[in-house]
Amino acid sequence: MDVLYFAWVRERIGLPRETVQTDAGTVRALVAELSAREERYAAAFADISALRVALDQELSDFNASLSGVREVAFFPPMTGG
Repeated sequence: MDVLYFAWVRERIGLPRETVQTDAGTVRALVAELSAREERYAAAFADISALRVALDQELSDFNASLSGVREVAFFPPMTGG
């Protein structure tokens, strides 16, 4: 699946996107897998309450299933003005 990173998440990880092979069943399990890779991922996902996630371009939550999902995007909350 494609994993996209935006704003400071991208800055900490150092990539805008990557293709990931995973057996994770939920977003939370994917985050755990990614965090275990390297310190830069652990730093980006240290506080998931400061992140939002979209699955196939629809807002979701970290307990959501990844079954059939082709794209996961992580980003900080947006504010409008």
